[in-house]
Amino acid sequence: SSPPSNSTGVVLFSLSGISGTAAYRLTLFCLSFLCYSLIWMVNVFLILVIIFDQSLHEPMYIILCNLCINGLYGTAGFYPKFLSDLLFDRHVVSYTGCFLQIYVIYSYAKVDFSIIALMAYDRYVAICRPLEYHSVMSLQRTAGLVMLSWLVPLSIEMTVVSLTSTLKLCGSHIDKLYCENWSVVKLACGSTTANDITGLIFVTFYICHVLWIAFSYVQIIRSALKSREGKGRFVQTCVPHFLCVINVTASLLFDIMYSRYGSASLPQALKNFMAIQFLLAPPVLNPVVYGLMLTKIRRRMIRVLYDILGCTQ
Repeated sequence: SSPPSNSTGVVLFSLSGISGTAAYRLTLFCLSFLCYSLIWMVNVFLILVIIFDQSLHEPMYIILCNLCINGLYGTAGFYPKFLSDLLFDRHVVSYTGCFLQIYVIYSYAKVDFSIIALMAYDRYVAICRPLEYHSVMSLQRTAGLVMLSWLVPLSIEMTVVSLTSTLKLCGSHIDKLYCENWSVVKLACGSTTANDITGLIFVTFYICHVLWIAFSYVQIIRSALKSREGKGRFVQTCVPHFLCVINVTASLLFDIMYSRYGSASLPQALKNFMAIQFLLAPPVLNPVVYGLMLTKIRRRMIRVLYDILGCTQ
């Protein structure tokens, strides 16, 4: 489909982030393919373990399952296009494809934060209000909260992409491995005030998520230190979540700092690494960390692996 008339005829965007990789493009393709395969393997395995084990149909594991599904959704917006770019010399993306990629990648990042905030709430109730846990985090309420953690970020990103798509563009060159909203906004000929204000509102909204997560953990740590049982539950279920929070936050900060303040003097390889951190580390590490540290999941995964290996012998 042709782009709107106010896009000044931009039909294709060129991506220059991949330039300069010709010498080691095959190596990069193999590593990226292995990484994407690993993302699919660990996430799908954990999703299936949670779905098929009735004992794991509890709020914490249902939320974790959605975190893994979101990891598959977000990386699908990056890896297939990136892998195909590594095989060809011309690195372009259509106008529609660019906005679709922006939507998928950045709605994934927002959903990730919403799910992590929901995880913090779940652990807060479990440790600080244990007697109320089953009434507060009923399966019905959990389903509603999970649905909100998807619908709100998806709607927010739709607003962001819709606003950007109305801009009059005076260029089509994106200095990144993939399409990114701020990179497209910087190509605008006219005023971007509406985009800037909307962006600020949504950034504030997600800063509130971070503050809520921090508040939850202060309360959790205070409560956990009061008893041996609380300490055990904190180590068992909150440490992996805390590692997950650090992982996602650090990865997104890399991308934000690169997008807003990335210096042209930085080596392209370093800029590329900063840009894909949130598409590389969280989808791989989250299921691995949870799979290793949550006893019920670890035991179930070992049993499944044992059955699979037993069948092949």
